[in-house]
Amino acid sequence: MVPFIDLTRQYKEIENEILSATKRVFERGRFVLGQEVSAFEDEFACYCGVRFGVGVNSGTDALYLALKAAGIGKGDEVITVANSFIASALAVSFTGAKPLFVDIDPKTYNMDPNALESFLKRRKRKTIKAILPVHLYGLPADMDGIMDIANRYDLTIIEDACQAHGAEYKRKKVGSFGAMGCFSFYPTKNLGGSGDGGMVITDDKKLYEKLRLFRCYGEKKKYEHILKGGNSRLDEIQAALLRVKLRYLDQWNEQRRRKASIYKKKLEGSGVVCPVEKKGSHHVYHFFVIRSKRRNGLQVFLKGKGIDTLIHYPIPIHLQKAYKDLGYQRGEFPVTERFSKQVLSLPFFPELTESEMDEVATQIKTFTEGDVIYKP
Repeated sequence: MVPFIDLTRQYKEIENEILSATKRVFERGRFVLGQEVSAFEDEFACYCGVRFGVGVNSGTDALYLALKAAGIGKGDEVITVANSFIASALAVSFTGAKPLFVDIDPKTYNMDPNALESFLKRRKRKTIKAILPVHLYGLPADMDGIMDIANRYDLTIIEDACQAHGAEYKRKKVGSFGAMGCFSFYPTKNLGGSGDGGMVITDDKKLYEKLRLFRCYGEKKKYEHILKGGNSRLDEIQAALLRVKLRYLDQWNEQRRRKASIYKKKLEGSGVVCPVEKKGSHHVYHFFVIRSKRRNGLQVFLKGKGIDTLIHYPIPIHLQKAYKDLGYQRGEFPVTERFSKQVLSLPFFPELTESEMDEVATQIKTFTEGDVIYKP
């Protein structure tokens, strides 16, 4: 068996530190918005190269609260991509605004600045207020192109960096380019907790103060509420665990990069398309995603050999039933739609062994070389 991910391997490496951090929280007896959260906010913001971080209860809420802090609301529109987890669009919808989509770059799978520019030229609407680029699979989007367009059209940028902890674009951490950057600490992320969690980072003190109000009932001080906020707080225990893991993030990301290189070499001549890394981008490989025209058959074949895979993502957001009200039709985003039928995420995590990678590559080659005929 080759698992898609095995979080127990990581835990065993840092077990004593994790247990010590957990014990520290229980001994203090404070579990909500204590010194662990404050310390982690400062440490993660510093790691990303910005001044402020606000811990929240999920990556989805990080996106939602960032959009609210930017003033996005009913009647507004936000441009993003359909090639992402649905949370990228849901966060826009939760504010009362409308998500709009553009197609992706066929090499990076991220927002295509040319498609973005073309869309804005066609849709000259004052209701478009922001751009939400997604750093998908751990690869930075083309931030030079996107920032240039945003500046020319006077649009706010909020980065969805939920899959890209530690990724860099031209030696600058993702999440630090726009007005705000949003992260998820879901357990499977490059920096993952033991439950849900998220953070918004920013250099803007006013946005920081708004975010702190929005995450905790709009409360300026105890029982004084100056706006309608909610309850979206990062737990002390999660923060304590994430502080431990943050110290290992760069090491783990380098392990991911080395393993991605190994995968690419082992898959040479296999007929599948491996991830690329554009010049100036530092990919942190949250997922290792290949493309195959026989994706469905390959996935079933690998499953039969004890190899777990996943598809990120099989149905683009604009074709989801939840968004049928937007009126998008099949064929509007050809690159996104074509790739959704071809992408396959292979087993991938820092502790994955080379022998496991050998098995995955060998079985992929066996399938693609025609030793197995499968008609899905």
